Amino acid sequence: MAAALDAGRPVVALESTIVAHGLPRPDNLAVARQIEQTVRDHGAVPATIGMIGGEVVVGLDDADLERMAAGDDVAKLSARDLAPAAAAGVDGATTVASTAAIAARAGIGVFATGGLGGVHRQAETSFDESADLATLARTPVCVVCAGVKSILDVPATLERLETLGVTVVGYGTRRFPGFYLADSGHEVDWSAGSPEQVAAILDARRDHGVCGGAVVVANPLPVSEQLDPALHDRVLADGLARAAAEHVTGKQVTPHLLAHFHEATEGQSLAVNVRIILRNAELAARIAAAASP
Repeated sequence: MAAALDAGRPVVALESTIVAHGLPRPDNLAVARQIEQTVRDHGAVPATIGMIGGEVVVGLDDADLERMAAGDDVAKLSARDLAPAAAAGVDGATTVASTAAIAARAGIGVFATGGLGGVHRQAETSFDESADLATLARTPVCVVCAGVKSILDVPATLERLETLGVTVVGYGTRRFPGFYLADSGHEVDWSAGSPEQVAAILDARRDHGVCGGAVVVANPLPVSEQLDPALHDRVLADGLARAAAEHVTGKQVTPHLLAHFHEATEGQSLAVNVRIILRNAELAARIAAAASP
């Protein structure tokens, strides 16, 4: 990885939470390998980031991926968790926030993920907001995603991104995607129609030196590949009601709802999730290649 970066080759950062916590076994390892191969197939070097035995690794090898996929005690690490996890010598999977921060520190400018965290529903009383947002406000990285997870408060999240100075660009659209859905029902101010246009935005940001935060490239699924909207809305309403009835709160809400989606859609949401990350890995690789010297 150091040689690739020194040579100026295009590199794409990848999170490891999807390997350790986001997908069921044994699909998680197979998909992790597929994501990395997709990056390679489109002209870039994959750098899956994680923590092995207390050491941050930028570019997990296949043995590390197997360890991450099979481990029962892999910690979920946001940026704030990196130091105590390192001191404890644990294995850890990096979230969007920690992956973005480490990628920027390592000199990697493009990062592919599934969906961002954001402002949770009823945050006006719980104050529950993902660390992703604050981290992206201060981290100069291009994040390719499918918007934010549709189980969150999408308009509030877009407002927070605006307040925090995070640039949001729709890829081929002025509509902000909703992860499982191609259109969340909300607009964005800017769009780009090619990897080269995104690369030009990144060049302009660097040349101006004004905005030090992230550029979020929101890459929607084609309508033909999204989760059926009626099914999505029905499952989401049921999942929120169940979470409230079972007193699920805080950071447990998102995994609870995602597990409910997987069960209630009989695996359809999982298939959509995989399509999302593979499409984002492809676009990120193409952007990284276009942005390379």
